[in-house]
Amino acid sequence: MKINRLKVVLAEKNKTNRWLAEQLGKSDVTISRWCTNEVQPSMETFLQIATLLNIDIKELLNSTKNQE
Repeated sequence: MKINRLKVVLAEKNKTNRWLAEQLGKSDVTISRWCTNEVQPSMETFLQIATLLNIDIKELLNSTKNQE
């Protein structure tokens, strides 16, 4: 299950993994692993990303409720 929408949101904002890595002081590999949902950033980091992209933190997360 994909927990975050980071890859989609970065594309929508025309931002690259490298840009985000530079903003957060993280490696490109770390950002890539977040984008593929291999690992998840902390909620604090999600908040930093949302602030950088000027979006609501909820936009970075997929709903965990079943869509019925």
